[in-house]
Amino acid sequence: MHFKLESARFFAPAESTTLATPHELSEFLKSVERRAYKQAQFAVGDGHLALDLVQEAMLKLVARYADKPVEELPLLFQRILQNAIRDHYRRQKVRNLWVTLFSGLTPKESEAEHDPLETLEAAGDGLEAVGANPATSLERAQTLAAIEEALQRLPLRQRQAFLLRYWEGLDVEETAKVMGCSAGSVKTHCSRAAHALAQALKAKGIEP
Repeated sequence: MHFKLESARFFAPAESTTLATPHELSEFLKSVERRAYKQAQFAVGDGHLALDLVQEAMLKLVARYADKPVEELPLLFQRILQNAIRDHYRRQKVRNLWVTLFSGLTPKESEAEHDPLETLEAAGDGLEAVGANPATSLERAQTLAAIEEALQRLPLRQRQAFLLRYWEGLDVEETAKVMGCSAGSVKTHCSRAAHALAQALKAKGIEP
């Protein structure tokens, strides 16, 4: 009997002493919170946004990697935080380009399945710096606020397509999968949303 017990103990998976306990995970988050906040603040230049990004990264770490060894947590957390920062800039680039190049994104009435974002994608990397001039910041912010207000009045499917394409930066096929429709339907929804938003901006005196 003694041999069997020893054998069972020998062949049983050894319990790791390095897995993070809830207390250790909590202590790790406390230890990196201030540095992570400063890092995010330097990256995005906004204290409130930096705090949101850090909290998002912490929540993802707890949700996905709470059972990882303690020594793996720093690298995992940094990877999550950097991804969050990159995702922010990716979305912000799409939003800024939409606001700045609104006239180029407004489709013709006959283009029922035209996705205006394709105009941006075809324009290339040279558009990345458009709207970066501080002198245009207020105008861009006002236009963005007007777009956000007009978005609330769009039909649900048009709003979903617009947000997934322009705010989240998904491509047509990815958006179609999320929405459970065809790529053509995504383009149609985006085209109609662009028409509606152009009209809403024009009504506020914001000309393309």
